[in-house]
Amino acid sequence: MINKLYFTLIFSLLFSYGLLAQKYSNAFLEIGVGANGHGQAGALVAQSNDISTAFWNPAGLGKLEVGFQFAAMHAEWFAGVAQYDYLAAGKNLGGKGFASISLIRLGIDKIPNTLRLIEPDGTINYDNITEFSAADYALLLSYGSLWKKNPLWSYGGSAKIIRRSIGPFGGAWGFGVDAGIQYEKGKFSAGLLAKDITTTFNAWNFTLTDEEKDVFNQTNNEIPKSSVEITRPSFIVGGGYTTPFKDKWDFRTELDFVFTTDGQRNVLVSSKSINIAPKLGVVVGYKKLVYLRGGLGQFQRIKDEIETDVTHLIFQPNLGLGLRFKRVQLDYSFNNLNKASNPFYAHIFSLTLDFDRKDI
Repeated sequence: MINKLYFTLIFSLLFSYGLLAQKYSNAFLEIGVGANGHGQAGALVAQSNDISTAFWNPAGLGKLEVGFQFAAMHAEWFAGVAQYDYLAAGKNLGGKGFASISLIRLGIDKIPNTLRLIEPDGTINYDNITEFSAADYALLLSYGSLWKKNPLWSYGGSAKIIRRSIGPFGGAWGFGVDAGIQYEKGKFSAGLLAKDITTTFNAWNFTLTDEEKDVFNQTNNEIPKSSVEITRPSFIVGGGYTTPFKDKWDFRTELDFVFTTDGQRNVLVSSKSINIAPKLGVVVGYKKLVYLRGGLGQFQRIKDEIETDVTHLIFQPNLGLGLRFKRVQLDYSFNNLNKASNPFYAHIFSLTLDFDRKDI
């Protein structure tokens, strides 16, 4: 019975994760891709220079001059319990824009299934232990292009196919669309991204055996039912500034604001109708070879542990380093999750490869 309870606890938590309040539907798509983007706290809606812009703002794809680009990222969270991976490839369409395909996966693997650990006669059989994974996937089909009438403007969009699975027990399919624009003139740039503008729907389906249902009933857990999960639209607007200084150096900064409309959140500007969360990113480059990045995001207010009527402002600080050598770029980001004093850290690595660059 202890093993059954253990299994049920994990199982119930995973199902709860899949069926959280729709305010946090598809939350894994809020994380972001690329160590360079993470180093800047995701403040990239107005400025972008590689294929990861398909996630941050697909309008930026229209500015890419590289013929073909490939990117990969890997991160591990909570002592390696959660694996977060990203792959992308894209091609310049020769004056007709830039198209890319991206795959994102966030998963917890090797979860023990001890439901059948105890035989009907009461003996323990460890050979009956199996493993399963709880994973979220997103496939992004993206396109971006310069506006021919005024190349200071670019536009783009991404179609998202979403798959969420919890071993053989349940899963969901979803679909949504993001669309964005960017404007760049001289040292200044601006961007707007409308996420899930079609409203993204995830249709969940669960298949439990009678034995699994009995375990849920015996432990007073609710048996999950098939349902539809909705991700409502959100909007990100931001502006950036880029300038060279002292010949070999360049400086870039951006400030973004995330607007959500799905209910009150614990963000810097919070209300029942609309919420606003800022993100700030800074990049200092040397000879276009080495880049030092920093960012602040995830601003929240929390109650003091002793004086409950007192609140404190917390944030997530990010740091990053990038190395560029001809067609290869290596990026690293160090993230302190959720607040400055939080002991949960993430080390993120990514690789970007260029092929057939126009300036080579």
